Amino acid sequence: MEIIKQSQLIVWLEKTAQYMQENKELLTQLDSAIGDADHGFNMERGFNKVLGKIDELKQSQDISSLFKNTGMTLISSIGGASGPLYGTFFLQAGLVLKDKTELTLEDLKSSIESGLKGIKSRGRASLGEKTMVDVLEPAVNSISASINSNASMEQALTHMVNEAEKGMKSTVNMIARKGRASYLGERSVGHQDPGATSSYFILKALKESIN
Repeated sequence: MEIIKQSQLIVWLEKTAQYMQENKELLTQLDSAIGDADHGFNMERGFNKVLGKIDELKQSQDISSLFKNTGMTLISSIGGASGPLYGTFFLQAGLVLKDKTELTLEDLKSSIESGLKGIKSRGRASLGEKTMVDVLEPAVNSISASINSNASMEQALTHMVNEAEKGMKSTVNMIARKGRASYLGERSVGHQDPGATSSYFILKALKESIN
């Protein structure tokens, strides 16, 4: 059985921080069109704070604790709506992983699904409303499909990222229903959602940290 080690999830957090640094300007540009133009700065700052705690995070007794500490760090360091949402994602993702120091593909699906439910509950968001849900929900569904077809870990994660990318790009043609972007109504059409984009980078970093 293929497994994901706790050490690989540390690499995931490090790689996510790298992606947020490298794509800060892109996220800012996307957010300037339909938001407060601070998403890039906020995501870079939040994951830099996680990076600053990486030695402490490496000492986490299990993956649940690792994700809990990550979530609390993001909540305390990311401004705007993104901090509570991404913080909730990691907190909820960790709740279903108590005492686990390695994950199966089924565990990973359950974890991301729990995080997604946390985001949907906290943000009162649903699929098709031009949010990070439009990336995370297709990702969860793709992992479920991979499990049902007995796909390998690599195949499952590749499919997950492909579906996440499709979800991200699909937000361009959506009318924003949540957050500041919703004030624009139909004028939000034609712009890719910054939160969906940062969610895509997080999932892309996950795949690259495990494969």
